[in-house]
Amino acid sequence: MVTLFEKWAKLSLVKRIICGLILGIIFALLIPNEVPFIAILGTLFVGLLKAIAPALVFFLVISAIAQHKAGEKTNMPSIIILYFIGTILAALVAVIASFIFPLAIQLSSAGVHNVTPPSGIIEVLKSLLMRIADNPVNALVNANYVGVLFWAILLGLAFRHTSDSTKIVLASFSDAVSKVVKWVINLAPLGVMGLVFGAISEKGLGALVGYGQLILLLVGCMLFIALVVNPTIALIMMRRNPYPLVFRCLEESGITAFFTRSSAANIPVNMNLCEKLNLDKDTYSVSIPLGATINMAGAAVTISVLTLAAVHTLGIQVDFITAIILSLLAAVSACGASGVAGGSLLLIPLACSLFGIPNDVAMEVVGVGFIIGVIQDSCETGLNSSTDVLFTAVAEYREWRKSGREIKIPKKFLKNIS
Repeated sequence: MVTLFEKWAKLSLVKRIICGLILGIIFALLIPNEVPFIAILGTLFVGLLKAIAPALVFFLVISAIAQHKAGEKTNMPSIIILYFIGTILAALVAVIASFIFPLAIQLSSAGVHNVTPPSGIIEVLKSLLMRIADNPVNALVNANYVGVLFWAILLGLAFRHTSDSTKIVLASFSDAVSKVVKWVINLAPLGVMGLVFGAISEKGLGALVGYGQLILLLVGCMLFIALVVNPTIALIMMRRNPYPLVFRCLEESGITAFFTRSSAANIPVNMNLCEKLNLDKDTYSVSIPLGATINMAGAAVTISVLTLAAVHTLGIQVDFITAIILSLLAAVSACGASGVAGGSLLLIPLACSLFGIPNDVAMEVVGVGFIIGVIQDSCETGLNSSTDVLFTAVAEYREWRKSGREIKIPKKFLKNIS
């Protein structure tokens, strides 16, 4: 038994997660409703990630800023630009694909209960500003990462003027929380097993057949962005083969985000991956939680595709200029989507309003989104979260290249970087 446990511990986390995935599928097909405890493992895992993530972000950002020396350069401006460019391009890809493969959908309000979409872009921006001005304790309790970042930055700037011993204490808190996060991440195989078991037991595989074409279009757009658009951006920035880095991000970040369906819950996983990639802690401790809030390429795809599906269903004529405006609106709206499961769906009525589609009809489109959410939202979150790490790494490697530092990216999944 001890030998078996040792062999299990020696496996990489990704291999252990794949084992959990396979077991979850097997249990769901054989005993779907007989062992509810398996599904609880998934809920518990996501709950632990969500619980520790705000504290991790809070202490990491405070410690990083407090110890940052004046004159030291960070890559945050480049990363924010990459986040915005990636989201815009994702929306454009979705619009073009929707024109090439126009789909009509069977509208149904199933799955929509007591939800209120924003009435306009002003409301989205106002909501974002109010999240920034949230009470710091409330921001931590409710996992409001915009508010957590804002107060952590302010406190970090204040602690820059304190003694070295105080900064050491802050660093110790940061290291302790990071250690707890690693313990939680090691529970991922059990968590994934529970999540897969719960999803298949509850929804079944047949519930998605009626929306197969829509799912294919959404997933196809996201795969194109992950495997073509993002690598092209990385190639331009790094002047190196980007695919080892792209695959590493998808492997270690995208897989866990796919199952947790929450960019916020995947923050600890991304922090851990950035550490493995030897990235600057001062940078990624800010860029990763920020990306979980504003880097929403997958959300831009979802908003654009489902909105244009409604347009085609109702027979509304759309010109090219309007489609471009939709791309921009989807990108801006996506930045206001929350980093939790289904956060982008309630922004669909905002995009639908551009075409004069009534709110009742738009909410039926949201209902379709909830029905296919087990796949759509999983792929969306996997793309969003893995891109957070990718763009953070790309911005830093670009600086390495400009300074003459060698970027070694081995062909097999980037095991070491020097």
